[in-house]
Amino acid sequence: MKALIYPTTLFFSFFLFNGCVTLKQFDELQSDFDKIQNENRMLALEGQDGEIERREMTGRIAVLEESQRNLIADTAKIGRKMRQAAAEIVRLEELNDVLNSESSSRMAAINDENRALLADLSRSRTELQQQEDALNELRSNLESREKELSDRSKRIAELEGLLLARDAAAEALRSQLADALLGFADKGLSVEQRDGKVYVSLEAQLLFPSGSTAINANGKKALQDLSAVISQQSNLEIIVEGHTDSDQLRSASIPRNNWELSVLRSTAVIEILKASGVAPNLLTAAGRSEYHPLDVDDKARNRRIEVILAPNLDALFELIRSDE
Repeated sequence: MKALIYPTTLFFSFFLFNGCVTLKQFDELQSDFDKIQNENRMLALEGQDGEIERREMTGRIAVLEESQRNLIADTAKIGRKMRQAAAEIVRLEELNDVLNSESSSRMAAINDENRALLADLSRSRTELQQQEDALNELRSNLESREKELSDRSKRIAELEGLLLARDAAAEALRSQLADALLGFADKGLSVEQRDGKVYVSLEAQLLFPSGSTAINANGKKALQDLSAVISQQSNLEIIVEGHTDSDQLRSASIPRNNWELSVLRSTAVIEILKASGVAPNLLTAAGRSEYHPLDVDDKARNRRIEVILAPNLDALFELIRSDE
């Protein structure tokens, strides 16, 4: 409104000071006046628009100031949080350093433990392999021993069979001889079986006169009866042993001592056995003098001839040799 009054006053002031004006001048003035009024209205409108913009700007400034205050407050909060976060980061870094240090120590300890465990594992594997090798060797040896034991068991069974057969044959032979020589049982002849052998014991008085090596008639008959049985045996070994008592024989002629007497009586018996049909390759003569008495108090029993009949053990010995 003040902007509108000011140009009008200016116009009339001009008119009054100048007195009368021409119409043309008036029109020009009027035209200028109109222009000024229009400009004045435009300025008024622009002023109103400016006032509106000012108010809007004032409101915006208030909003911005509020936002700024909020931002400042938020910035302060953020600053506090950042300082707290920085402090936390420092604490965490320190904790991390401690943990890294402890972790390094722990890792070193773990590595040492792992190396120790690996060494133990390697030793255990080596020991286990050695034990496995030893077990395999033991298993192989056991299998070999089992086979040997099986083979030996078979041989033992064969041996037992041969021994049983030997004992059975010896018992059968003893029985035959006992029956065949039954008539001489009370004349100093005995038959017994020991350890698979048959022992025919003939006292010297049945065969020889005292101190002689010549066989008498009764002795010859007993040996012939003995030969009748053993000559039928083809698988025997026959040992004729001469025994004397402990009385010393000293003579310038043969027999000069008990050794010669025992041997000569043994060979005398063999001659009768050969003549009675016993194969000579089965016979062996032996003199044992007085060194194997039956009874130290009975010299008569010690003076004797023992005919030992043993089965041929070649098959048995061969089996034993194959077991060695």
